[in-house]
Amino acid sequence: MLRGFLMLAAFFGFTGVGLGAFAAHGLKNRLTPEYLTIFHTGVTYHLVHTLALLGVALLATQVPGRLVGWAGASFAVGILLFSGSLYVLTLTGISKLGIVTPFGGLAFLAGWLCLGLAAWRLPLTT
Repeated sequence: MLRGFLMLAAFFGFTGVGLGAFAAHGLKNRLTPEYLTIFHTGVTYHLVHTLALLGVALLATQVPGRLVGWAGASFAVGILLFSGSLYVLTLTGISKLGIVTPFGGLAFLAGWLCLGLAAWRLPLTT
């Protein structure tokens, strides 16, 4: 699980930085300010949850159970659905793709919930 989540975090980190740079330099004159803001929101959530995925990779080696793995999978799905739908929406103008975005948000929420439940199940230490 460690290797898989680290590789996903590396991939998503690479693509998040690349897409952010692409928006800042290649899209600022091609997209409306509204669409540029939407694209930027996608990049922000993409990179924040890439860091969460990196944390999950490290936690997976220390925290027993499936919840940490589910958190990582949920974060990855969230990046694909939430950020991915915002990228495609802004680049194609197909507004119907906005229906996918909330499912990505739900995946993010599920990931944080799984992470919280995994923490809750850890024994208390003094």
